[in-house]
Amino acid sequence: MTTRVLSVSIPVADQDAALKFYTEVLGCQVRADFEAWPGARLVEVVPPGSEVGLVLLPPEGEIPVAVRLGTSDAQLAYDRVRAAGTTVHNDHVVHMDGVPPMFFFADPDGNGLVYLEDGSDDS
Repeated sequence: MTTRVLSVSIPVADQDAALKFYTEVLGCQVRADFEAWPGARLVEVVPPGSEVGLVLLPPEGEIPVAVRLGTSDAQLAYDRVRAAGTTVHNDHVVHMDGVPPMFFFADPDGNGLVYLEDGSDDS
């Protein structure tokens, strides 16, 4: 069901300052920097040679601070996670233009997880 770790969120107070630190000091490269929807900026950097990104997000923002995991089938994963009694934060799999189907949930300790349907051939 889980294909890979796509990214890990890091809560940051200032996305611009964090972006400068991760790129200029740590040598990461910008993978994404865009407004997902009004007021919700998504900034993702990746260390050279790594496939796993670091998403720099305000902790109280619209985009959840979470580990993002790939799954071969978001609906199947949603049904399985929900049937297990897991805390799911979406009423259904979310479908938005330009992004894969996804949903937000929590592990037994309350850590945020997001499943995104992964078109990777690595599964």
